[in-house]
Amino acid sequence: MTPTLCAQTFSITEREFQLFRDIIYRQTGIQMTEKKRNLVVARLSKRLRALNLQTFSEYYEYLNTSSDSSDELNNLINRITTNKTDFFREKHHFDLLVNEILPSYMDASRNGGERRLRIWSAGCSSGEEPYSLAMTAADFFKDERGWDLKILATDLDTDILMMAANGVYSSQQITPVPIGYLSKYFVRSSKGYEVSPQIKAMVVFRKLNLMDPTFPMKKPFDIIFCRNVMIYFDDETKKDLIKKYHSHLRDNGYMFIGHSESLMNMKHLFKFLKHTVYIKV
Repeated sequence: MTPTLCAQTFSITEREFQLFRDIIYRQTGIQMTEKKRNLVVARLSKRLRALNLQTFSEYYEYLNTSSDSSDELNNLINRITTNKTDFFREKHHFDLLVNEILPSYMDASRNGGERRLRIWSAGCSSGEEPYSLAMTAADFFKDERGWDLKILATDLDTDILMMAANGVYSSQQITPVPIGYLSKYFVRSSKGYEVSPQIKAMVVFRKLNLMDPTFPMKKPFDIIFCRNVMIYFDDETKKDLIKKYHSHLRDNGYMFIGHSESLMNMKHLFKFLKHTVYIKV
């Protein structure tokens, strides 16, 4: 009888765990506490097997000395980041857009303002958030001519960005999509439910590290969604990120954060509007 082959298991020493905590923090801003030790081992063990390495020390050395270390660092980041999202997650945010925020932009355009809306989905994961924003904007302005609507969707994980750009979702994933939007903005195929060309054309996906000192975007946004991203950051990292968001928003622009996040204990340049929604002062 042939024995079952088991995948090689790895353990991580205290020193090794600290080395990887440091490199993950430097690259992503994510704090890996002691409670995350098993997660780090589980997610990175696949890379040790793929590279035929025996210990995390060997993997750390590989990251620092190999000719393809930059590619492998990208693999590490893709493994370590958490991607959890849904269509129309936190529905009250989309209700606020439809009932208050988008009408204010429409009213401004009718009083001589420009017909242009720019939204940034930061930490877009597999694309459900930016596509939800695109569908919401497309539907709201469907009877208005001349509107220029674009959503920038960024993430650090290059694998998840490829999935997002493909825009194909399972029947379970599209469950939260309103039936009217599903029939109008998705195409059923053998692969699942694919986002329509109209909606895909509104969204641009790009890799971006929120830990970069500066961001490449030149023109300001009207709205920034950064939801359930800062829960992984310490206070100092949050403060730096909020300052960068502030500099990339128009005056009186809106910032949306996640339901478990808050700016209450930070000095910032935003005015509280409603639960987890702020306006640039």
